[in-house]
Amino acid sequence: MNPIKLILAGFVVLESINVITLYLFPGSKYANAIGIFNAWEKTKEDPEIHAFAKYLVNWVAGTKLIFIMLLIVIIHTADQVSLIFTSVALVFSISPFYWRLLPILKRMDKEGQITPHNYSAALGVMITFFIAFFIVGIGLSLK
Repeated sequence: MNPIKLILAGFVVLESINVITLYLFPGSKYANAIGIFNAWEKTKEDPEIHAFAKYLVNWVAGTKLIFIMLLIVIIHTADQVSLIFTSVALVFSISPFYWRLLPILKRMDKEGQITPHNYSAALGVMITFFIAFFIVGIGLSLK
């Protein structure tokens, strides 16, 4: 299997674990589920807010599922150029994490709203590795 397909397949596996966790165990503190936010438990005190939170969690999981299925099709049918452009697109689509989500997570982490503590840093490193792997895959595929 070529490197870019292997990297994309690894990403599909990790995201699939996240989707399964979001659908079946949304309150989990593992696999990037929503349970890391202390507010998740607080939403249960208000049925209207909890229903809204559950809707958003399932919406995110459903959106991720769409992308996972599209990536599976791309992995199995795309030529090398399309695989490279797919990886470039993933780098650009994941990058906004750093200026949209990470600042919010860091603030919440600092204010003790996330368990475990320093989760924002761990997630930041994980996202950096995703992007680095895609860039490495692109580089290996251009040789």
